Amino acid sequence: MDKPQKNNPLHGITLEAILTELVDVYGWPELGGQITINCFNHEPSIQSSLKFLRKTPWARKKVEDLYLWHKKH
Repeated sequence: MDKPQKNNPLHGITLEAILTELVDVYGWPELGGQITINCFNHEPSIQSSLKFLRKTPWARKKVEDLYLWHKKH
């Protein structure tokens, strides 16, 4: 059985939920300005961005870090 992850603030939050919230708060243009990746700046969509982020650990980390920063402020 899975143990709760006390030290993981992202435990139980899907990448889709993180990305959707960031887009709702910042919008694609500002999100693309803060994290410069093509899927945020050229014909952005949740699905295309999720596909890229799931395959690109450095980009996913930037999105997760922005989400955690946003939650603290």
